[in-house]
Amino acid sequence: MLKEFKEFIMRGNVLDLAVGIIIGGAFGKIVSSFVADILMPPLGLIMGKVSFPDLFINLSGTHYPSVAAAKAAGALTINYGIFINTVIDFLIVSTAIYFLVAQVNFLNKKPAEVPPATKECPFCISAIPIKAVRCPHCTSNLE
Repeated sequence: MLKEFKEFIMRGNVLDLAVGIIIGGAFGKIVSSFVADILMPPLGLIMGKVSFPDLFINLSGTHYPSVAAAKAAGALTINYGIFINTVIDFLIVSTAIYFLVAQVNFLNKKPAEVPPATKECPFCISAIPIKAVRCPHCTSNLE
């Protein structure tokens, strides 16, 4: 059983999948950092000095200065600023994956099939040009 498991793990597809998941997780962290630390601060500045992670709706009725303070107090909140960050993360990751898959599909594109240049004579079974109306071997009329 251990030998079969080792053979299963060592197959190319399983290793490729594992590497893809690890790289995808690391890429997701990079994109999350890009969105939270580089993209959203200037966007918040343009929109009137808004800090997106601090945008929330407090459902408890008590005022809290930040999401962290509301969470520490155990208040129920709708954290729509964090949700906006997550949506932007998703859009960037899905766009990058789309372009990656499109590039791989382009590189793996099969060449177009070339139409056959010859056909078979039904009488003598010889290969003859596709446009031939008479077989050059048996002189049969092909029309």
